[in-house]
Amino acid sequence: MQFNYIANAAVPSLSGKTIAVVNPSDGQVFDEIQRSTAHDIDVAVRRARDCLELVWCRLSAAERGRLLMRLSVKVAGHAEELALIEQRDCGKPTRQARADALALARYFEFYAGACDKLHGDTIPYLDGYSVMTWREPHGVTGHIIPWNYPMQIFGRSVGAALAAGNVCVVKPSEDACLSLLRVAELATEAGFPAGALNIVTGYGHEVGDALARHPGIDHISFTGSPGIGTLIQQVAAERHCPVSLALGGKSPQIVFADADLDAAIPAIVNAIVQNAGQTCSAGSRLLVAEAIYEPLLARLGEAFENLRVGPAAMDLDMGPLIRQSQQQRVWDFLSDAHVDGIPMVAQGQIVDEAPEGGFYQAPTLLCDVPPGHRLMQEEIFGPVLCAMSFRDEEQAVELANATRFGLAAGIWTRDGALQFRMARRVKSGQVFINNYGADGGVELPFGGVKSSGHGREKGLEALHGFTTLKTVAVRHG
Repeated sequence: MQFNYIANAAVPSLSGKTIAVVNPSDGQVFDEIQRSTAHDIDVAVRRARDCLELVWCRLSAAERGRLLMRLSVKVAGHAEELALIEQRDCGKPTRQARADALALARYFEFYAGACDKLHGDTIPYLDGYSVMTWREPHGVTGHIIPWNYPMQIFGRSVGAALAAGNVCVVKPSEDACLSLLRVAELATEAGFPAGALNIVTGYGHEVGDALARHPGIDHISFTGSPGIGTLIQQVAAERHCPVSLALGGKSPQIVFADADLDAAIPAIVNAIVQNAGQTCSAGSRLLVAEAIYEPLLARLGEAFENLRVGPAAMDLDMGPLIRQSQQQRVWDFLSDAHVDGIPMVAQGQIVDEAPEGGFYQAPTLLCDVPPGHRLMQEEIFGPVLCAMSFRDEEQAVELANATRFGLAAGIWTRDGALQFRMARRVKSGQVFINNYGADGGVELPFGGVKSSGHGREKGLEALHGFTTLKTVAVRHG
């Protein structure tokens, strides 16, 4: 049985109800979390506010940095433990779960060093005035964390908020709570004051809604679907609470005829099968120059057929999807492809050792997908790569921008001028040239345009989102 973690203590929900925790690799229940309510959120927010006003605001930036660095060291020291928790809770293959734990440690390390680097400015003004700007924390920040990368998204969101001087109330997805509850315990061991970091578990329509509506929350950070992001903005707007949103994506991989296919093919495959395709920035649309369309599909098809899917502990190319409803969602998209006559080029293989109750889906490569088809327009959030060809640069730009999303894009060409033209013309928050993802560096600002959200996480840019700017003008004669 897992409890909420509020003010450095494990606390049961006031509701007395729980939610079953299911292992995606076999479909079996192995634990329970709290089904919290608005009352639990209220307790967490009040304890956070007390910490902010009595303790946290009195710490220097350097002291906050030391706390974050100690937490980074704790997380790194418990990386294997956290990886095993994540593997069982989320179905991530071991090496992916381990990478997420180490990324979390790196986020805390990065933001530990950034705490005392957040500076204001002085502004030349009229004679007799001295004008300066200060960056101040919002106060109590609310964080709604999704199930696909709980540790990484926690690190980039909560790490930046704490570094900027805020205290945090976190609502993880009900499908992926366990690693974050353990990290909260490690924060206590690292010396965090009671109330600086609080975790409340439960369903989104109950606890997430309560967190977004709570008058004691001064800023909301949400990562998830565009539909829920819209609802959160509407709720927050009623009290003019600022919101940062990291939402969905339908990101293109654009391959020109001169591309280095030996470099591109592994990156294209990884960008759709990593985390079983359950990634907002997954490279899910493949746009290929007509001259190399058939040869590239042939090589990609061979790569897909060699992919193996199985239980997380087997540490194969891909683990299961997070839950049965997500598996059904992918099946529905593939059923539409079959009904509409969209050709399947290749599929990977689910290994014989995969338990029958697990939520498995073989990675699938489709071709000749019409640009207006829902497979090209909607976020599948599974290991399905949809390919189509383009005639020239103009059509490549048109197709790349022909969705409501704009999170990431990959451009594969040796032509330097074309690289920069495409980078400017593609409407996207991140553009990767001859790579995809840039190894996920914590230093690199992350966020989208259009329906992919607004605001930026990661890097120093995230600190600006978790602060408000105050102008101070002194008249001294």
